[in-house]
Amino acid sequence: MGIFSFFSKEKKETLDQGLEKTREGIFGRLAKAVLGKSQVDDEVLDNLEEILIASDVGVETTLKIISRIEKRVKDDKYFGTDQLNKILKEEIASLLGENGNTETTDFEIPKGVTKPYVIMVVGVNGVGKTTTIGKLAHNFKKSGKSVLLGAADTFRAAAVDQLLVWATRADVPAISQGMGADPAAVAFDTLSAAKSRNSDVVIIDTAGRLHNKVGLMSELSKIKNVMKKVVPDAPHEILLVLDGSTGQNAFEQARQFIAATEVNALAVTKLDGTAKGGVVIGISDQFKIPVKYIGVGEKMEDLQVFNKSEFVDSIFKG
Repeated sequence: MGIFSFFSKEKKETLDQGLEKTREGIFGRLAKAVLGKSQVDDEVLDNLEEILIASDVGVETTLKIISRIEKRVKDDKYFGTDQLNKILKEEIASLLGENGNTETTDFEIPKGVTKPYVIMVVGVNGVGKTTTIGKLAHNFKKSGKSVLLGAADTFRAAAVDQLLVWATRADVPAISQGMGADPAAVAFDTLSAAKSRNSDVVIIDTAGRLHNKVGLMSELSKIKNVMKKVVPDAPHEILLVLDGSTGQNAFEQARQFIAATEVNALAVTKLDGTAKGGVVIGISDQFKIPVKYIGVGEKMEDLQVFNKSEFVDSIFKG
């Protein structure tokens, strides 16, 4: 464990601020749903269902939560509305735990992985992919890791330049060959350089054209295959970046990318300024993939390792 293994007061405050609109959206409505009610009845449950769906938890996950609460109401005939917040919190925390979401707060490399730890970042343009890479690099370096970036998004004019700007901000090196270069070749060179430099973490940017472009998905597969020639078990992490403020559209993006490539971690950005934070719960549950990082602000430190307990505590704060 590193020196940042605890969830600091500053991180908690940032998380609380970032999730403020989601918290208000859920509990402002929930207070009205139970107004004048002493028992959790069908009307209360119907209202709760509407609240969760409106918060972009998603229909399938919402029905699962409602079903669990119905069972607890049935098992305990004295179940009152004053207990609803507590039970709802417990069921959401349970769902997140079932889907591999952890209690860690550190930017750490999983135990047993031979360096370099390779993260391949995917996602459509505009979701905050390059920004997330820069913040990841900063936080890994802050935790004592040596980081190398690879500019393999060579299709978009500004993509390489943007990554190099973030590399400078994070004070980490980057490998690039400019716009129009072969993305797989960039990835190959980046991993080769990382091995020679004994880097701890490699983060590879990839093209973010629309998720329904078959050519893009083929390119991602090519990049993965080429990386394995340098690091046989790379990429260790295929991180899908999603914009939390887009709600249900984030579900569709996740569906398309997960069908096309072996996504095993999620980063949900732009949760500050939106009441759609429930998307974190729904996407993780629906696709059975853990949320590893969340973006709750503009600053470097506002990209946080997702801690399921702290997330739920913040949503239900007060």
